[in-house]
Amino acid sequence: MTAEKPSPLVPKLRFPEFREDPTWVAPQLGELYAFKRTNNLSRDKLNYTTGTIRNIHYGDIHTKFKPLFRVGNERVPFVSPDALANGFDDGALCEEGDIVLADASEDIDDVGKAIEVVSLDGERVVAGTHTILATRRGRLPIVGFGGQLFQSPAVRAGIKKEAQGAKVYGISANRISAVLVPVPPTPAEQQKIVDCLGSLDDLIAAEGRKLEALRLHKKGLKQQLFPQHGETVPRLRFPEFRNKGEWEERKAGSLFANRVSKGEEGMPIYSVTMHDGMVRRDSLDRNYDDIEEAAGNKKACKNDIAYNMMRMWQGALGVAPEDCLVSPAYIVLAPKKHVVSRFFEYLFKLPASMLLLTSYSHGLTKDRLRLYYDDFARIPLRCPSEPEQQRIADCLFSLDARISAQTERLDALCLHKQGLLQQIFPSIEGE
Repeated sequence: MTAEKPSPLVPKLRFPEFREDPTWVAPQLGELYAFKRTNNLSRDKLNYTTGTIRNIHYGDIHTKFKPLFRVGNERVPFVSPDALANGFDDGALCEEGDIVLADASEDIDDVGKAIEVVSLDGERVVAGTHTILATRRGRLPIVGFGGQLFQSPAVRAGIKKEAQGAKVYGISANRISAVLVPVPPTPAEQQKIVDCLGSLDDLIAAEGRKLEALRLHKKGLKQQLFPQHGETVPRLRFPEFRNKGEWEERKAGSLFANRVSKGEEGMPIYSVTMHDGMVRRDSLDRNYDDIEEAAGNKKACKNDIAYNMMRMWQGALGVAPEDCLVSPAYIVLAPKKHVVSRFFEYLFKLPASMLLLTSYSHGLTKDRLRLYYDDFARIPLRCPSEPEQQRIADCLFSLDARISAQTERLDALCLHKQGLLQQIFPSIEGE
């Protein structure tokens, strides 16, 4: 009986000019990269103002650094002068083409998350605590390719397979050295992949900046469209309301009644979230122990505001988009005449409002604070006329719609990138 010949290592998607080239190779990671020492400096030994050496912290790899790491484009802390007693020899400094991996994570999907140093801009940079610093043994892979390679499904799967731990997962240089890494046989094909995926990365970064600009614009507008502490009118007011006088202070109970109606059969069940308002429960990836029978839940009518009494001080509220059921643990606020619920949803989520909501909540510790309706009803709220409420709500809601559309566009691009990585990098048998 003859052994089966292994399948050639070829990606599902290969650029036409390389389809007649030899198949890809899959050396062990340790054949391409050697490992250099890192330091164990904690955050309190770093700063963002003064120093001669910059430090890549594993937390920044997890949260903010791009896979293709350019020092000039990132906010990288310095090693504080008082932490340089032992110094750093040249062998500890990062070079262009190096890979820096985070060696620990509470999430298995993030363990071994990596960046490639593609541009140092003349800076001296070291890799910090909980990182692994891998440097190329030769001139290959080319600079820029490693950052894409370490995002590929095959390499990610191989690294995760070597992770150890229960609540916190960890990897080591020794354990990942044997991970197989798929590599094109020529620098030219590597460069083609770098150019293709790099252009997509640039587009994703540009769309990400647009999203951040929209979010900052909304944040600034909210600060201007509502009166500041101690003020009675906003600093930015729509022209038709500039001569309408001060906003009136009213008790919340004069604006909203407490709806305590029992649920009715056939109505959808909604949940309150801190960031997305009210959403259908079946759209959330959660397990619920709440009562499923309609009569065991509360009814919320369209345009009511429902809030989680234990999390109102954190912004856990939303406007009901339709008649629906909500948890009996929620408070349902029915708007009275001349009250625009969407306006108050934005008002309640202002930082100053959340401090006010906290002060009217009761509990022995912050994680046990509850805001009952009777306490909510006593809260003083400053608000304008119904037409101005509506104008502000419409303005911010339209901006939210743009932010949502931009978020979807960015998510679609990131999903496209993941699909390309799966197609451009071949899978390795056994990984």
